[in-house]
Amino acid sequence: MQDAHGDLGTVLRAWRDRLSPLDVGFPADDSRRAAGLRREELAALAGLSVDYIVRLEQGRARRPSEQVASALARALQLTDAERDHLFTLAGLLPPSPHEVPAHIPPGVQRLVARLGEIPVAVFTASWDLLSWSPLWVALLGEPVRPASGRPNLLRAHFGNLSLGAGGGRIIRRSGSVDAFGASLVADLRRVAGRYPDDRRVRALVQELLSTSEEFRALWESGIVGEHQSESKVVSNELVGDIELDCDVFSVAGTDLRIVAYTAAAASEAAAKIEFLRVAAPAAVVR
Repeated sequence: MQDAHGDLGTVLRAWRDRLSPLDVGFPADDSRRAAGLRREELAALAGLSVDYIVRLEQGRARRPSEQVASALARALQLTDAERDHLFTLAGLLPPSPHEVPAHIPPGVQRLVARLGEIPVAVFTASWDLLSWSPLWVALLGEPVRPASGRPNLLRAHFGNLSLGAGGGRIIRRSGSVDAFGASLVADLRRVAGRYPDDRRVRALVQELLSTSEEFRALWESGIVGEHQSESKVVSNELVGDIELDCDVFSVAGTDLRIVAYTAAAASEAAAKIEFLRVAAPAAVVR
């Protein structure tokens, strides 16, 4: 009987070779011997070590975790069918349609990679942070990864934590902080109703019910709604306070949220964002 896992390294190499550096925000310089991504670039995009990528492609590592497989699928900009095939080769069950989608379609990945002039990030419907641009990091700090799972906006808000380490923090909103929290809870209740079988959503709700009195009161009120865009003032250690519009866009068919911070052209805020773009160290979309 053929070992299905023997194909994993082959398809990973093929998917890496076909992906244009331009589609992930890398320059396509003349020094490249091949058109696709280098192993170290894939490792940076997926948040993995280069050694682990080598072991996967050589068949010496054959059972990546669900979290690793999801990261590889996003970094390689796989379609839903390709992501499911990757999971199968890794000996994992493909994500269920009854769970909150966490896979970012290739078109959305390319869009985020090419929006280099604004801070932008992609969240799941339940506000897990999946992907972010270098300018997002420059503005708000490198996202803090928990020991397991993904950074989550509700967990950060109701735990008085920051999604980013260092960088900047939100000091003022067009609405009140209480209204922001209520909006997030109403949005989560709507998502929980749409995906009643999602174990991560159930676990998030139970965790917040047990750790936050504010969340528990809002949840027990039964409010249902959709989180809206708002303007915010971000305090950044490099450029000071910046007033920005924070807009939330939904991706049809996936329930993903694209969150973007923008400023009017020729404004003081736009000049500060441009300074951050120039001053920030070179990085990649994650």
